[in-house]
Order: sequence, then C-alpha cells, then structure tokens
Amino acid sequence: MRGHIELRRVSKAYGANLALRSVSHHFAPGRIHALLGKNGSGKSTLIEILAGAIQPTEGELWVNGEQVHFASPRDAHDAGVVTVHQELSLIPSISVAENIFLGRLPKARHFGLPVVDWPELNRRTSELLGSLGIGIDPSVLVGSLTVGQQQSIEIAKAIACNPSILLLDEPTSALASREVEHLFGLIRQLRQRGVTIVYISHRMNEILEICDTCTVLRDGHYVGSVELAGVGSEQIVEMIFGEQHEIARSARGYTRGEPVLRVENLSRAGAFSDVTFDLHRGEILGIAGLLGSGRTEVQRAIFGGDPFDSGRISLNGTVVDRPTPRRMRNLGLAYTPEDRKHAALVQDLPIRENLTLASLDRLSVSGFIQSRLENRAVARQASELAIKMDSPEQKVSSLSGGNQQKVVVGNWLNTEPSVIFFDEPTRGIDLRAKHQMFDIIRAQADLGVSCLFVSSELEEVLQMSDRIIVMFEGRITAELDPRELTLAALYKACMKDTANV
Repeated sequence: MRGHIELRRVSKAYGANLALRSVSHHFAPGRIHALLGKNGSGKSTLIEILAGAIQPTEGELWVNGEQVHFASPRDAHDAGVVTVHQELSLIPSISVAENIFLGRLPKARHFGLPVVDWPELNRRTSELLGSLGIGIDPSVLVGSLTVGQQQSIEIAKAIACNPSILLLDEPTSALASREVEHLFGLIRQLRQRGVTIVYISHRMNEILEICDTCTVLRDGHYVGSVELAGVGSEQIVEMIFGEQHEIARSARGYTRGEPVLRVENLSRAGAFSDVTFDLHRGEILGIAGLLGSGRTEVQRAIFGGDPFDSGRISLNGTVVDRPTPRRMRNLGLAYTPEDRKHAALVQDLPIRENLTLASLDRLSVSGFIQSRLENRAVARQASELAIKMDSPEQKVSSLSGGNQQKVVVGNWLNTEPSVIFFDEPTRGIDLRAKHQMFDIIRAQADLGVSCLFVSSELEEVLQMSDRIIVMFEGRITAELDPRELTLAALYKACMKDTANV
C-alpha cells in the first residue's frame, strides 16, 4: 500500500465558511495526479491537510493503508509525505550538500567530539544527484545556482527523505522551458520508483504532458477524476467551471480615449519579453494571467521598482528611459501593489501618515509638512472612500483588510494621478469591500483616470475590464473583448489553450 492516499468525507471549516465539503477520493500509488480547480476551489486546503499544515474539521485521512492524524508537517514527513512548495525552502548561503541533508548531516568523531563528516556528506550528495542526472557540484553555494537548478535541488532534497508521496505545488512557475523538461525527467524517474505524486499547476500543456490523472475540486466539492489519456482540455475546463452563471459585465459605456501610457517591447531576461500595449484615457485595462505569467513583474518594471533590459515606456507624452518610482509618480503614475501589508503600508504608523506618504512634497513648504494641507487631504480621502475608522491617529494595522486597501488607494489618489495600477486590489477583503473597491475603480475611470486592473480572480477581470490582455510565461499572448468572452474561454486563454476561445 506504499504511496496510497485516501480521503474519507474530509471537510475543513473556517468559521461559517467551508473550504472543503465532505471530500472523498483516493490517489492511486505510483502515478502522477493533477489536482485542479480555480481560486477558492479548495485545492490549497486539501494540499495543506495532506502536508500536515492544517487539520481537517471532519473526516478521515488514510496514508499507506493506515488512518493518520497529522498534527504538524513533521508528522506528515515521518509518514512519507513530502511537500515541495512553490516558494523554495533552500538556504542560499550554504552548500548544495548541506541544504539536501540539513538536519540529517552525517557525523564523525574528532578527538572524541561529534563533527560533520564532510567527505561522507559529499559522497552521499554526489550519489543522489548522479542517480537523478543532476550535474551540480555538492560543494557549491545554493545562492550561485539558477532558479531551475535550485528547483532540481529542492526535488533532490525531497527524494533524500525517501518519500512515498510527493506533493508538488506549481513547481514550474519560475522555470524556463529547458528547465521544465529536466524537471519532468526527474518526476518521471520518481514515478518509475513507485512514488505517488500530486501535482498542482495552472498550465494545461504541462498537465496533459506529465500527469496520468486529473482530479478537480470546485467550491470545496469533489467534482471528479479522469484518466488523461485521450481526454482533451475542453473536458477538463468544463469540470473546473461546471455550469457557468452569467457574470455582470461593466456597463460604463466607455469610449476609448487617446493613449496615456505606451509600453513597447519591454523585456527582462527570465521575467518577461516583448511586452507591448497601450493604456487609454479613462480605460480599465485588465491583465489576465495565472501564477508566474509576469503580470506583477511588468507593472513593477514600468513603475521603476525593478529594472528592465530593453524596451520603451512613454507616459503622458514623455519617454521614460530609466524609470524610478519618484519620477513615475511625478509624471502621474500611481501603483497599488499586491502585498499591501509589506509593500504599501507602514503598519505601525497612523492612518493619517499612511494616507499621505506618496504626496508629502505636495503637503510641505520648505521641507515642513503643513498640518492644514495634510488634514485636508486625509479628510477628503476618508470621506470619498468611506474609510471606517475611529480616528486618523489610530494605527493602520487596526483596520480591516478592506479599509486598509482603501488607505492604500487614498494614499495614491492624493497624488492626483492620471494612471493607476491596481495589482490584486481585492485580495483578502470581504465581498462588500470588494464591491466598494470596484465602485472606486470605476469612479476613477469615469473621471478620466486610466486604470490597469490585475486580479487572480478571472471573474473580476471579466467583470471590470473594458479590454483584456492575456499574459503567459512573460509574454502577451492575446487581446480579448470581455463582451464576447466566457469565463471558461478566458481561463483557457490564460493556460495557453486558445482553441475555441
């Protein structure tokens, strides 16, 4: 029964919200199983339960023929379940060998004292890497390796634990095509050894190439599992979405204005390539793309947060060769990042200061902040955005997620921008706050502000956008009219499956 996983009526509740709803399924040993579902389907919850990171509210989990109760990832690891997360767990400043056997370093005695047996460590590592066809020196620092090489070392680290079950969460999201092929070779070797693999990916071509079966969750429910031999992407997408309800589309009556932001052939090695698009006055331009598509990387490069290798950016008629956040702000660009807690807000500062961080030069005279101007700016945004607070002096960390997001937006509105990038503006906020954020974005567009809208929730992109561009592996692969598009078709386009789109 090595490598056998079975879930029996497994549910997971967070308060009144059921993330998993009585899921029963078994993953057969020695096969590669794709686990699919759109955002909110419950697949991440299921993986966390298998990995021991969380415990089910109800139901039973059976591994290798025995009922198990994983109280921690250590329990899962001891039972032969090893997880390779999308975010690598390697330590850049130590060697490949040390990373692979961290916590299990071979010991020797030196003058009666235990020390690391370095020759034995390097021998074991060389033997392991050689068996996997990985030609990397065990003694080199992990930080000197490419992302693809690091991913291979992460897999080797998992294999060194002799797992019977391997959980792979988006293992190719940061890899080039050549590196993906090498990773697939490793995965096939593991299947030949009898290891059971649960594989999460949003890339349809990868799923059809590497996986034996496909299991789909939808809204916390188990939908079904199919053998992938002879199955096309159409059937899989139908399982993911089921009977589709009509999505309320934007009814702004937008008429395209002149280009305000023009991006031409923007490229950065390993991140994105030949990105070209125009953003017009008063337009809400949606960027659709799944994990690793390059959406955030392109926004950061345009804003000046990250460098780019080649390309041309013009904003409000000015060509910007080397953008910086300060210069782009001065030219009228605002950027609300996806990670508001760490990249957009200073949690220990009051709401008042967080609402004026980006506009201090407008509120200052001879380097001194003018309280009258600052208070006016704070009051205006608190009123217009309906920020719920007791006082502008309370810490921004005390606000709900939705109100924190309003502070992020208000901070940039105080700069009076002509272009705003909204990167995941509804992440981690409740439904009412989401609709309020939609209203704020539409109101800005109606005032003539050009809005770039990015969301992992494709329903939101379809609902909000006047026009949609699709990114896949760092390239723009399609431009679509949301009025002529179904949710399933948009999802297929994001997976680089453009048949019947």
